[in-house]
Amino acid sequence: MKPTQRFKRVADRPKKNPNEAGNDSMTRASPRLKSLTRRRIQYGKPTPEIQPIPVSRLSLHQMSIISPEFFQIDALDLAPRLLGKFLKKDDVVLQITEVEAYRPNDSACHGRFGITARTAPVFGPGGHAYVYLCYGLHTMLNVVADKEGVGAAVLIRACAPVDGLKTIQERRGQNTEKPILLTGPGKVGQALGISTEWSSHALYTPGGLELLYGPEPESILVGPRVGIEYAQPEHVNALWRFAIAGSPWISAPKNTLRPP
Repeated sequence: MKPTQRFKRVADRPKKNPNEAGNDSMTRASPRLKSLTRRRIQYGKPTPEIQPIPVSRLSLHQMSIISPEFFQIDALDLAPRLLGKFLKKDDVVLQITEVEAYRPNDSACHGRFGITARTAPVFGPGGHAYVYLCYGLHTMLNVVADKEGVGAAVLIRACAPVDGLKTIQERRGQNTEKPILLTGPGKVGQALGISTEWSSHALYTPGGLELLYGPEPESILVGPRVGIEYAQPEHVNALWRFAIAGSPWISAPKNTLRPP
């Protein structure tokens, strides 16, 4: 993988009218992102719908925990690499299908506030969890990226259920197998049964909340992040949201996601 495109490359792009028909300023990816999927995307062919990968309890037991070094890279590089990986807690196993990157000097990143009691985990070493409450209600799980002191993370926006469906349904209060069960960061946190007490937890340690290796998706989609209208325009429009192409387990809005 090529080195991460620096922030200036995103900020210096010419602006286009967001209301203009056919506008692609929200969907064009950098050369770095194109290199991620050029060899995997088959242009001109419909992408088959990707269902949750069936994984037996035995194979789940044999899956290895991701090593700490995996996380200690730029959040913009880590985000697409997390797609397809597994989150495991108790009897629940989820496959990550959608993420967003948050980086240093990013006006949408919690790190912009500096180190506080709430944001301190963001400045920890990569591979730890950063968990916060959104509107005081929704528990949002982030994977801390990069080296200690940098202040970057990747938000887990959506997942697909792999194991523990009954527990997921009970925690969510919804007796359904449809994507609405896990398509949203607050839903993921609720399904895992985590609270802010999990913030700073090392995701590479056995027991508790773990991140496990999983299959690399055949192709991905990119688009602007969701719900950050308060940020600077160059950050609002940056293509730092990633999802598995063809998966129904993707949160709204889906129409801003395109192939790189």
